[in-house]
Amino acid sequence: MKTKIRFTVIAAALAASLGLAGCSAPSPAGPMPGMPHGSSGPMSSMMPDANADHNQADIMFARMMIPHHAQAVEMSDIILAKQDIPGSVTALATKIKAAQQPEIELMTGWLESWNQPTGMMGASGMPGHGMGGMVDADGIQRLKAAAGTDAVRLFLEQMIGHHEGAIDMAEQEIRTGKYPATIQLCRDIVASQGAEIKEMQALLAAL
Repeated sequence: MKTKIRFTVIAAALAASLGLAGCSAPSPAGPMPGMPHGSSGPMSSMMPDANADHNQADIMFARMMIPHHAQAVEMSDIILAKQDIPGSVTALATKIKAAQQPEIELMTGWLESWNQPTGMMGASGMPGHGMGGMVDADGIQRLKAAAGTDAVRLFLEQMIGHHEGAIDMAEQEIRTGKYPATIQLCRDIVASQGAEIKEMQALLAAL
């Protein structure tokens, strides 16, 4: 009952933060649609479903993507705290944070429903697995210390690599995963973060 209440609270919080519009629920027999990465969608369909099958790839993806997303949120917070950052860059950082923080809660809910650990994994994950694009401690410190155009350039370069790593992880999950909502989330990540990479490349070129 406590877990069920937590999921309900998470769903309500995410719906409020994303400004979800009312929509009809999907048929139980139909495919489980996902929430577009960084946009509104039927969040209830992404919540844990005890009747849906999952496999080890789904578990590994969630455990690895949680800390990956957490670092993207951290990097966004760092650039948002700086002075004299162009509005186009702060808007991008705000969008990244708004998309990925709710997804951390979503993936945490999946792991809890599967009775799996929810603690963050190290950058190396498990043998044979890795979180591509993660910025090391020195890189995070350099981002914190940078200012003005140097900070913008470093943030964009780091986040492009970070997004590329997330897309690689998502594409692997699409190939090997089984849980419908997780696979849909990965499709959304591939599409939206691919678009954000192009946006960041254009911002870099304009510096």
